[in-house]
Amino acid sequence: MTALQPITRPVFPAEMLERMAALYPLQAGLLHHHLPDHPLLSLEALAQLGETLPASEVEYNPGNVPIGIRPEDVPSNGLSIGETIRTIDSNGSWAVLKNIENVGAYRTLLMDLLGELKPVVELRTGAMLTPQGFIFISSPGSITPFHFDPEHNILLQLRGTKVMNVWPSGDERFAHRREHERYHTGGHRNLPWQEDYHGDAQQVPLGPGDAVLMPVMAPHFVANGDAPSISLSITWRSEWSYRESEAHAANATLRRLGLDPAMPPRWPSYAWMKTIGWRIARRLKLVS
Repeated sequence: MTALQPITRPVFPAEMLERMAALYPLQAGLLHHHLPDHPLLSLEALAQLGETLPASEVEYNPGNVPIGIRPEDVPSNGLSIGETIRTIDSNGSWAVLKNIENVGAYRTLLMDLLGELKPVVELRTGAMLTPQGFIFISSPGSITPFHFDPEHNILLQLRGTKVMNVWPSGDERFAHRREHERYHTGGHRNLPWQEDYHGDAQQVPLGPGDAVLMPVMAPHFVANGDAPSISLSITWRSEWSYRESEAHAANATLRRLGLDPAMPPRWPSYAWMKTIGWRIARRLKLVS
């Protein structure tokens, strides 16, 4: 297989698409994949990719950080992104390469994978919007802190092991509505952490050939195993996910006016009045 060669056999077998259909879009769960060793996903290829991406599309730091670290407290690992990836076996770091869909060969890989999921996704949440890809490279024992993300996501484990610790989307015990409002008006993805959250986690162990379906805005953190790890996240948005984002942003505006707006409903419902109001306000440039 060359870097530009398309995938010629299904990565997600039929039984996995059936499993995904039973979970999507509200539940996290274990899936399996048949993504072969691919030259685009070797450590050297990823190091070269990291060296060519804009600084805004690369993030890396020491991996031995607390689960609930604040983004402003995350230290540097003192290395370049290329050095970080090439020595990931021993440097105790964590790295993510973002928006790989902006690089031609990686976009082809991403779209091939997402194409297999279309029948499941579009039947439930409509068109797959804003396809994006992210690659995570992690040292043994590293932690990805507690956070949430706005995309529908399947993370494919390619090398090493990790445990995805995930909590229900929309449950204010783990991510209060104010945290959603903060994020959807430009705040960081990291969330406040409490040790007693552990007891309510859904733990999904992952090894090569495993994958995990992650719902929109599901709080989670990742604990890597005792070997270097490479994972590929394939993500997309839906009209519903954008409407939920807009409702949280509208709530932030209402809160600044002294109100205490309710948490927006989960799929398939949405806060249509807040969504329409937010879109009108943006069109009139009343909000940014």
